[in-house]
Amino acid sequence: MAITRKASAVWRGGLKDGNGEVSTSTGVLNNTPYNFNMRFADEPGTNPEELIAAAHAACFAMALSGQLDNADLKAESLSVTAKVKMEKTDDGMTVTESNLELVARIPGASEDAFNTAAANAKAGCPISRLLNCEINLESRLES
Repeated sequence: MAITRKASAVWRGGLKDGNGEVSTSTGVLNNTPYNFNMRFADEPGTNPEELIAAAHAACFAMALSGQLDNADLKAESLSVTAKVKMEKTDDGMTVTESNLELVARIPGASEDAFNTAAANAKAGCPISRLLNCEINLESRLES
């Protein structure tokens, strides 16, 4: 079974003076603005790394819930924060880390069962795997 999700972005102008909008097919994001200062300075708004962090936190929480189901455990709450780190490397600006922080309330869970479920969720979460994936590009130049 394959599931395809779609998002789009439009950018106008140069890197530092331009601006863009990002949208998702569900409409959750609809022409949501982003620009250089939102990404690299303190201007309020979103940016690609923030969206990756949100996706990683949400995906990990769901993956952990599934792992807990497999262990006959149910979470009262799973609070996940993902911090995506981007830094300049020899290859240019690069996302180098995604750090997950988890606070969980799982009645009846042992430390071992919790740690096993969390490690399996970290390894098995589709967004965790995405961050080390093949990247395909289909491009077209219009005149």
